[in-house]
Amino acid sequence: MNASSFTAPLRMGWSNLFLIGLKMVLLNPRKVSAGSISSIENLCSALSISLEEIYGALALPDDEKYAVSRIPKSDGSVRLVHNPHFLLRKIQRRINKRIFSRLSIIQWPDHLFGSAPNQLDQQSQSMVNKDYVSCAAKHCGAKSLLKVDVKDFFDNIHKDLVLDIFLGFMKFDSEVSELLAEICCFNSHVIQGALTSSYIASLCLYDVEGAVVQRLLRKGLVYTRLVDDITVSSKVSNYDFSYSLDIIKAMLTGKDLPLNLAKTRSVYVSSEPLSVHGLRVAFPQPRLPSGEVARIRTAVRNLENLASERGYRTTHAYRHDFNRCMGRVNKLVRVGHNRYDSLLGRLKKIFPLPSKKDIERANLMLARLARDCDTKRSTYWYAKRYYKLQERLIVLKRSFPAVTSEIRKSLKGLQPDYE
Repeated sequence: MNASSFTAPLRMGWSNLFLIGLKMVLLNPRKVSAGSISSIENLCSALSISLEEIYGALALPDDEKYAVSRIPKSDGSVRLVHNPHFLLRKIQRRINKRIFSRLSIIQWPDHLFGSAPNQLDQQSQSMVNKDYVSCAAKHCGAKSLLKVDVKDFFDNIHKDLVLDIFLGFMKFDSEVSELLAEICCFNSHVIQGALTSSYIASLCLYDVEGAVVQRLLRKGLVYTRLVDDITVSSKVSNYDFSYSLDIIKAMLTGKDLPLNLAKTRSVYVSSEPLSVHGLRVAFPQPRLPSGEVARIRTAVRNLENLASERGYRTTHAYRHDFNRCMGRVNKLVRVGHNRYDSLLGRLKKIFPLPSKKDIERANLMLARLARDCDTKRSTYWYAKRYYKLQERLIVLKRSFPAVTSEIRKSLKGLQPDYE
């Protein structure tokens, strides 16, 4: 079967649905394309990747496939994060864009969040966000929570589970599935840093999680998973989650995914404020924790004080502080807080300003893009440099609009074609 048939629609199967009232709930991820990828050649066509690139990535020595960095965790341990070689990065990004994130290929159920792409609600015809705020919103009004933590989730997703995703769920050819599993894994398991890891983590329970969701729904419970964070909620005070934990544990054990018992616990509104992914949920809508809005206001005020210092708005340190503060303010709009507009208005008055040094840097970046355009415009790093210059021009335009206009004219024809 050729690659063009890969996106053909597939009729919905009733075995994957559960009725609540008049609403149909999708229980498991569902492949909605009728086609498959039946050969390595078709895979290359579907991903627009050459055979030489694929086999070149697979032939890399282990110490070249990923650059390892160590990040301290809050509990004192160390998290290993792997930065993939540019060939692996390119292929993994194409797998995400051409397969995992396409709604014409995979439809994601209501209980999965994080890596799952936003999708259209068929009843309301509105876009459904799949971020942490939407995940927390599922539990609003809860009086009891069960928080389940999977121990070393990525490290415990074995290559066999990844192979089953491509072979059993996607229905790809066995040779294609084996190759894709090899591209997505390192030392026979999924790792943090590989671009495909979050999607694979969301799909690794594709055939068993829906049954657990259905059993919990029958008990009036809400189940969500944000990559590796499982939450179950009840609107009953002091709910006994022992049954829920038993069936979740059985589901995970069946996939060789162990529970982290030290971080798995039940929480009740009678003992502490209930929160899911850092948001309080004992309300009709998710709210920021008590005191967080005050801390955001303080951050804005501190930034205003920094902006009043002569020349400081032109420094890179100020840009870093400004962007961090803007990110915190943007959290307010996501939860519908009424202080968002006023705080945003204050930030707009103290945007970072460019210096003449920025003109020099922008021209150097432009010259480098022009030099590399013919040979590197399809690479990730070229695209990153291109968009970094575009970001710098936004700042430059505030004081030097004429120079910015000239640089933008020179950028025409230098656009990256990286996917």
